[in-house]
Amino acid sequence: MGNPRVPPGQIQTTKWPVLHYGDVPDVDTSKWTFRVSGIVERPFSLTWDEFLALPRKTVQCDIHCVTTWSRLDNTFEGVPVQDLLQRAGVKQEAKYCLVVAEQEFTTNLPLSDLDRPENLIALNWAGEPLTPEHGWPARLLVPHLYFWKSAKWVRGFELLDEDLPGFWEQNGYHMRGDPWKEERYGGRGLTQHEINKFRNASKKHL
Repeated sequence: MGNPRVPPGQIQTTKWPVLHYGDVPDVDTSKWTFRVSGIVERPFSLTWDEFLALPRKTVQCDIHCVTTWSRLDNTFEGVPVQDLLQRAGVKQEAKYCLVVAEQEFTTNLPLSDLDRPENLIALNWAGEPLTPEHGWPARLLVPHLYFWKSAKWVRGFELLDEDLPGFWEQNGYHMRGDPWKEERYGGRGLTQHEINKFRNASKKHL
C-alpha cells in the first residue's frame, strides 16, 4: 500500500530535483523589488532590505512536482503570502492572481489558492537560504498544488478579475494543478485580449 501523503501517479524521493525553463537568473538584490498591484486598495513595492525586515513564519509541507516526484517533510521559512495580500488590501472584485517572476515568467492562481496560511514567499529551506537553482533569493510556496505553481525567483503579484494563463499554462499545463486530482495538463492559449493584458501586467514588474 502506498504512502497516503503521496498523490496518485507520484513517486516519493529524498532528493530535490532541479527543473526549470531557461537559465538560472543572475539576481542583483540591490535592484530587486517585490510588487503587489492590480485590483488592490494599496499597491506597494518593497526593496530587498524592506522585504527581509518583514515578519516570517516556518511551514512544514510536502511538495509534488508535475513530473511525478514528491518530496515529503520539507521545512520552508519566509514571509506569509496572506500578510502581503492584507497589506495591499485586495478588492472584492479580485478573484485571481498572475504571479510574476524573473525573466518575465508567470503563473496563474485562483485567489482562493493563493490566500492560504501555509503559503509563503520562501527565503530559506531546511534552515539555509534557497540556492539559486531552487529560486534564490525568493520563491513562492503553494504546497497544495503542483510545484510549478510555486514560482522560482518571484517578483510580485498582479491581482486580476479573470484567470490569465501563465507561461506553463499557455504551453499545455493545467490552469489549476491539483496533484490529488492529477490536474497535470489541459491549459490553453491566450486570446488577443489576454495577450494585451499579460503584456501590461508584466511591464509593471520590470
